Amino acid sequence: MLVLDDADVRRLLDPGTAIAAVRESLAAHQAGGLIAPARLHAGLGGGELYFTVGRLVGTAYGFRTYDTMPTSDGDQITAVYDDTTGRLIGAITGDFLGAARTGAIGAVAVDVLARPDAGSLGLIGSGRQAWTQLWAIHAVRPLREVRVFSRDAGRREAFAQRARDELGLPASAVADARDAVFGADIVVLATSSRQPVIQTGWVSSGAHVTTLGPKLKGGNECPADLADRADVIVTDSVAQVGAYAGPFFLDPPAAERMVALGAEVAGAAKARESSEQITLFCSVGLAGTEIAVAAALLRAAGS
Repeated sequence: MLVLDDADVRRLLDPGTAIAAVRESLAAHQAGGLIAPARLHAGLGGGELYFTVGRLVGTAYGFRTYDTMPTSDGDQITAVYDDTTGRLIGAITGDFLGAARTGAIGAVAVDVLARPDAGSLGLIGSGRQAWTQLWAIHAVRPLREVRVFSRDAGRREAFAQRARDELGLPASAVADARDAVFGADIVVLATSSRQPVIQTGWVSSGAHVTTLGPKLKGGNECPADLADRADVIVTDSVAQVGAYAGPFFLDPPAAERMVALGAEVAGAAKARESSEQITLFCSVGLAGTEIAVAAALLRAAGS
C-alpha cells in the first residue's frame, strides 16, 4: 500500500493525468458508472468534519475527509480501494490533491464550453484554487494572456510571477477586477467572497465564466444576473447543488436550465452554439472525481 503526501503529489501529478481521470469520471457519471452522492458532514463543536465518497465502477472506490475546525493547521486524507478486490490501494494526505482535482474539473469545463480559440484568461483570486485552475486550464487552451487580480497587491504580483516562472505563461497582475475580466475569453472567479467580485457588464460576449467560491443566496462571488446573459449554465454535480443547507444563488428559472458537466462531456446536452454565447460553470465538487485522480496517481506511482 502506498502513502503519498503533498510533496509527492506536486512532484508526480501532471495536469494531463488529472484532466484525463476527471474527464473519464464525468463521462462515467453521465452513463451511471460513477456513484457520487452529495458530501456528508458532522458537527464536532466549533467546526465540521466533511466526507466525500465515490465509486468509479470497475476501477476504484473510496473517500476524502477534511474539516473546518478552528485548528492552527489542517490536513486531508484520501483513501482508495480497488473496485474488484476491495484491497486498499493507497492513501494520499495533504490538500493539494483536492485542489488539483478541482482545477482539472475546471479545465474540462473550459475545454467543452469555452470557444476553441479562447486564449485570454481573467483570474480573480490568487490562492491555491486560483493556481490549480490556471495549472490545469493551460493544458487545454494555449493561453496568450493571463491577467490576475486579488485584493492583496503583493499576492497578485507573486502569483503572476509564479505563473511566468513555473508555467511559462505571459501573466500580469492588474490593479482592479475590471481590468482582469474585461475582454477576457475565459474568466475564473476563485475567491471566498460572499459578495460579487465582478459586474455582469464586464463579461464580454463569447466568454466562458467559472465560479468556484460561495454560491448561496446572499453569499455569492458571482453576480446572479450573469445567468440572465448566459446561454448555457453547467455544474459538475446537480446533486450537490440541491444538497446545500441554504438556497443556491441562482433563482429557479436559471437554476432549472443548469445541466451536468458530464452530459456536456458525453454530448448529451446542448453546448455552445456560437462564438457570441456566454457559458457559465458553477463548480461545486463532484464526489468521486478525487478518487479517480488519486487512483490514477497511485497506480502510476506504484508501477
